[in-house]
Amino acid sequence: MELLVDGRKAYAYTGGKAFDPALPCIVFIHGALHDHSVWNLLARWFAHHGHAVLALDQPAHGRSEGPALPDVEALADWTLALLDAAGAREAAFIGHSMGSLIALEAAARAPSRATRLVMIGTAYPMKVSDALLTTARDTPLRAIDMVNAFSHSSIAAKPSFPGPGMWLHGSNRALMRRMQAGCSERNLFEHDFRVCDAYANGLEAAARLQCPVSFVLGDRDQMTPPRATRDIAAALKARVVTLHAGHTLMTEAPDALLNAVREALR
Repeated sequence: MELLVDGRKAYAYTGGKAFDPALPCIVFIHGALHDHSVWNLLARWFAHHGHAVLALDQPAHGRSEGPALPDVEALADWTLALLDAAGAREAAFIGHSMGSLIALEAAARAPSRATRLVMIGTAYPMKVSDALLTTARDTPLRAIDMVNAFSHSSIAAKPSFPGPGMWLHGSNRALMRRMQAGCSERNLFEHDFRVCDAYANGLEAAARLQCPVSFVLGDRDQMTPPRATRDIAAALKARVVTLHAGHTLMTEAPDALLNAVREALR
């Protein structure tokens, strides 16, 4: 579905069903150098089980026009504007990695509109090492390879989504390379990393939140290790679910993640 947000084209995948703002809405927010496609399984399941789904492409990612927005706060405002454009009064906010910070900030900025918050593969603060920031700046394709090595705890998918034997590293690397090549205005990978690294409003956002919160974490996550969630989980009084996976839970543990999100929204 194409929408107009702040005068620019924005895209959101609706899970194979026409978007109906009268249904309970879920907004899915992707992480760094990703797009809506990382949510295919979850978006389709919820769209076919009584929900209105918006799996968005952030500005300058996928099918949404740029420019890339400068920080988590601006991305949270853009997300709320997208809900306005779609006619959704309230929504459950679900985000992965960088998207989890955007989901937190959006839910905190409009607490009366947030029915649930689910933060997947999250951490706060979400600091990025100087070595990785430098590599992302100077040799982004090498940084993409590094992140894929850190993000996956297994090589191929088991008999489930996205298909038995799917090469997880290769498919995610191809997606990230496509996002990087599709943004002509800037080095999108470095930009996304710096957005994560700079966000410092998490505890203040937690204090404004009113809805139930769940974390879904990978026990082998090297990008956002579960130990890095201790303070923010306590501040949010979050229900924490840990799955046997790395950072890319959507493909490494698709069925378990779907079940965890279903329970969080129950």
